[in-house]
Amino acid sequence: MSNNHRPIGVDAGKLDSNMTVQTTHDDSLRWLSPLEQPFHIAGFAWFALERKYRRLPVASADAIPPAVDKLADCTTGGQIRFLTYSSRLSIRVKLAAPANMYHMPATGQCGFDCYVGEHGNQRYLSTTRFDHTQPEYEAPLFDWNEKREVHVTLNFPLYQGVEEVWIGVDPDAKVGAPETYASTGPIVVYGTSITQGGCASRPGMAYTNVLSRSLPYEFINLGFSGNGRGEPEVARIIASIENPALYVLDYEANTGTVERMADTLPTFIQILRERHPTVPILVVSKIKFAKEHFFPDDLKLRLDRLNVQRSTVERLQAAGDANVHFLDGGTLLGDSLYEECTVDGVHPTDLGFYRMAESLEPVIRSLLEG
Repeated sequence: MSNNHRPIGVDAGKLDSNMTVQTTHDDSLRWLSPLEQPFHIAGFAWFALERKYRRLPVASADAIPPAVDKLADCTTGGQIRFLTYSSRLSIRVKLAAPANMYHMPATGQCGFDCYVGEHGNQRYLSTTRFDHTQPEYEAPLFDWNEKREVHVTLNFPLYQGVEEVWIGVDPDAKVGAPETYASTGPIVVYGTSITQGGCASRPGMAYTNVLSRSLPYEFINLGFSGNGRGEPEVARIIASIENPALYVLDYEANTGTVERMADTLPTFIQILRERHPTVPILVVSKIKFAKEHFFPDDLKLRLDRLNVQRSTVERLQAAGDANVHFLDGGTLLGDSLYEECTVDGVHPTDLGFYRMAESLEPVIRSLLEG
């Protein structure tokens, strides 16, 4: 092969300005900590007590399984909410570690994205563009060239810990409190890597974050990648969250056997019921995986575990619990070509997460209004 036809790598950033890393080091901005008023941090149930961007308490009466404890440092579902009158908005972030996943974009694992607008009318605006090999970055989120009063929601990274965040606005910009939720209590979602947001391209596309834009509630995302196994100690910690509006249990995919599903689900629900006798509980079986089309045993396993969940809910209903419900998760991605909504036959793309949220939203809304 001649040198004139030697293959070379493509550096898209040099060919397309929209592909470049977009960083700032703007000391002309006023840098504010979202730990302080009037910012509101949502999605971390123990934040008011511990002031940490973490999804489970640092100190718990129940021992947290080590893998769950580690995954609790991932900030999925966290949000920074505020009102601002500024022409510019930037963010400084210190991560626990840089991006390192092969099948999930760094923007989803380690980035923030920005939505503007009041509840029910939030529109996506931007995502942080940063050097994915570095654990710290500063990135612009908007520059209007004029001051505008806007409601801002910033979604935290899905698969990495965040140690520090700073918000940059115009030196004279006003910053105010965000609008309040419809309820003082959160919607608590417990589950797997799919619940956690693997493998959304950016944080706002995890299905709990999609739902948070249509339902005026705080969402607590307790998805633990590979480790949402229905342990009773985790159930007791979740039950300690004050004043929940709704529980969603979406952890089937991590249980493995039918027997483990049958063993954990009644106990998990019982623990929640001891603290919250009438809070609605929605049990959601897992979405379809691509292998089911080719491997009958995989399909049978899903259907057998689905039947365990359905029968558990029906048994509890017959015993008098009118506030526990079941939803067949196999319907969430649609009936045809569901595998095209995934990255790897398991974890949804943004399209997959949007379809999940679109299917879940009317069911959740009816339970909240019921």
